Amino acid sequence: MPTIEQQPTRAGFRERLLDGLAASIREKGLQGTQISDIVRHARTSRRTFYECFADKESCFVELLEASNLAIVEAVRTAVDPTAPWAEQVDQAIDSYLEALGSDPALTVTISRELPTLGTRGADLLHASIDRYAQLVLALAESSRPRRGARAKVSLEEAVMLAGGVAEIVGRALLRGEDVRTAAPVIKAVFKAVLDPRRVR
Repeated sequence: MPTIEQQPTRAGFRERLLDGLAASIREKGLQGTQISDIVRHARTSRRTFYECFADKESCFVELLEASNLAIVEAVRTAVDPTAPWAEQVDQAIDSYLEALGSDPALTVTISRELPTLGTRGADLLHASIDRYAQLVLALAESSRPRRGARAKVSLEEAVMLAGGVAEIVGRALLRGEDVRTAAPVIKAVFKAVLDPRRVR
């Protein structure tokens, strides 16, 4: 068992290896990336890699999870809970798409390679949609605008919104478009669903 003193070092190596994989993906894509490329970018050894990850796929899965968590936190930070609910929608969508659009090579790779992971990829996709649906719920529940009504959304609606965004983003990537161009349609749908004046 690793000692307490060794644990921060191991965590540091994992982070460096994840950064190394991301750098190699930007350079030559996931399929073209070898373990040697990851450790070269991470400035560590193959032995260290295998102490942290079973294989490249496991490293990629953890990179995907870390990326999702970072985006969720970026969206939380970007939203002003005291702003009118429609402005909060704009802030959340702009922050989300900016995070994806700022690293297009990684975003495209995640979108294209996730299906190749089979059942594991499907589970990750469902978990990601659930995470973003919960974020939509949390933002709506924590909203306290200085004026006007609060947005309203059910869990089922939040899941549909999150899944729809994933599909729209995937389609934009397949067409080679900047995902940020999808902002107007995503915002329009979110506002239509979350509008507190909508008859339910």
